[in-house]
Amino acid sequence: MNFRLRENPWRLMLAVNAAVLIGVFWHKITLPPYVPYIHLLVDYHFGFTKRALIGAVVSLFTAKVPVWLVFALGGTVWLITAGLFVQLFRRTFGFEHKHLPLFVLMAGSPFFLKNFMHTLGHFDIYGCLFAICLLLIPARSLAYVFLAALFSIVLVLIHHIHLLMYVPTIAVIVVLRHYLVHGTGRQNVAVGIASLGAVAALFVTAQFYGTVPVPEMAFVAHLHSRMADPSQTKLLNFGYIWYQPLSKEIWDTWQRLPHNLLGVPVFALLIWLHTPLWRYFRNLIAALSIDAHRHIVTAAIIIVSLGYLVMFAIVFDYSRWISNWAVCLFLILHAVKMLPALKDTPSISADDRKTIVFGWIVTLIPRVGIVRAF
Repeated sequence: MNFRLRENPWRLMLAVNAAVLIGVFWHKITLPPYVPYIHLLVDYHFGFTKRALIGAVVSLFTAKVPVWLVFALGGTVWLITAGLFVQLFRRTFGFEHKHLPLFVLMAGSPFFLKNFMHTLGHFDIYGCLFAICLLLIPARSLAYVFLAALFSIVLVLIHHIHLLMYVPTIAVIVVLRHYLVHGTGRQNVAVGIASLGAVAALFVTAQFYGTVPVPEMAFVAHLHSRMADPSQTKLLNFGYIWYQPLSKEIWDTWQRLPHNLLGVPVFALLIWLHTPLWRYFRNLIAALSIDAHRHIVTAAIIIVSLGYLVMFAIVFDYSRWISNWAVCLFLILHAVKMLPALKDTPSISADDRKTIVFGWIVTLIPRVGIVRAF
């Protein structure tokens, strides 16, 4: 058995990743879920409110929200996302030995499932979940475009920052899986533009008209009435974010910028550790059989990256943003693999010593974090 593990370290990495995930989970449940919990309390009691969809759905089932629901709901969504990603990888690549390095560098990346475990209860994972669903289901008709628009609307209602975080990636998946296959006929284009317009209009409404129309004290009192344990008033400390204007968020971000920029070298190092994966992605794009597809994929990656650059200037949760940016690239890679290619792209070498070292380092890093690296 030991000999077999030495011969195939990638399987051992998978086992170690599972152990690391368990450790991250046990650490996570010891921390107070300030922001995730308050999102379960906020609903549409005072009318249309930004960031209130999840809380509104929870309110349909229970009038009092226990703290453990953050971990139960977040854990359930995490398990569904992880299971669907495994299914996606199996369908796109398969689990032959030659594809294990790619799977470890994706599924075992501190950017991905491990960081989603650390941010359990936050809303980022919903964007990833919906994008994976769109990669799994057939893209045969305009119903696919409508479904993508519906997913995007739900994401903006969950949190309007999804307009920059996962909606662009969803749009890229729709373009690569539907429009490049079925063409850009008048009806196709009209539905696409209408969908983008509807999502954009909803974002503007949420951003500028989703503020709670009552004094903060009345708002917090309502949240307090929904708590299963009213004594945990510290969990309501973040009620102010429903009143904070965009200008204040930008000001806070730029005030923290000098300190937060200290984490950029760490982010750069983490990205570099995924070099075999990025090299494979580059070769995958180069192998596409149609020149226009290569240009569209390159432009799509730039657009998605620019969206995250804007997020860096607006909100200071840098560790989350860089992690989700990497996840978006992982998902776009799967969409690119589905496009016609001139030849098969060679898999990441499972025997290359440097790649194995990268795989072990990526495996042993438990997470990236929320605001600052680690």
